[in-house]
Amino acid sequence: MVHVSKGTLITCDQSMKQFLLQLDQTNALGKKFILQELDEEHLFVSSDVLETLEDRVDELMDQLTFTQN
Repeated sequence: MVHVSKGTLITCDQSMKQFLLQLDQTNALGKKFILQELDEEHLFVSSDVLETLEDRVDELMDQLTFTQN
């Protein structure tokens, strides 16, 4: 039997992949969204969470960005 899932391929470094895996494992987006862990740099994720996922990554980047006063 063949299973078909609509998703998006994400390419990222190890630290971002760990962040995404942690979001998935803790159901931080309300559900599991990683459909397949392909290799060290690629994840196949559900397309319906992309906007929310981008927002969470933007929040993380904002937290890690420092401004000079």
